[in-house]
Amino acid sequence: MIELLRKRRSIRQFKPEKVSPESITTIIEAALRSPSSRGINPWKFIVVDEPELLQSLAKAKQHGSEFLKNAPLAIVVCGDSTKSDVWVEDCSIAAIIIQLTAVSLGLGSCWAQIRNRQHDNVESAETFVQQLLGLPEHLKVECTLGIGYPDEKKPPVPAEKLQHDRITYNKGV
Repeated sequence: MIELLRKRRSIRQFKPEKVSPESITTIIEAALRSPSSRGINPWKFIVVDEPELLQSLAKAKQHGSEFLKNAPLAIVVCGDSTKSDVWVEDCSIAAIIIQLTAVSLGLGSCWAQIRNRQHDNVESAETFVQQLLGLPEHLKVECTLGIGYPDEKKPPVPAEKLQHDRITYNKGV
């Protein structure tokens, strides 16, 4: 697991090659095996591989989602707010499991935050994605993950650059 964490980087440039159906199946299985509070599993995953939809998802928010236009695959991670009060946490756990599974398969990924972001001065990114994908209002959009074969190389962050000052033992300060 630590090797996957060392390799995982935000990849925003992808080769045009489609993600294999076997890899997609493995990623979906991993998502569905994600832990959730009280086993409620409030998440829903929308797998997007249509180029037109990917182009639209790339415009979901003002900054930080444009890389999706060149991703061969995206997974929109949603949570049913009527099923759980901790859908955000459950969806976040599932999203990182998807990302780590992608790394294990030789794929790259990047998280585009949708919840609490704006599409434009009038509409939220979440509303934009809900309308684009025909989602009901109670199905909240946490993020969109762009996934594909990396077309950029990013070395692991060296251990000495990790923020060890963020760790304390047995007390908060």
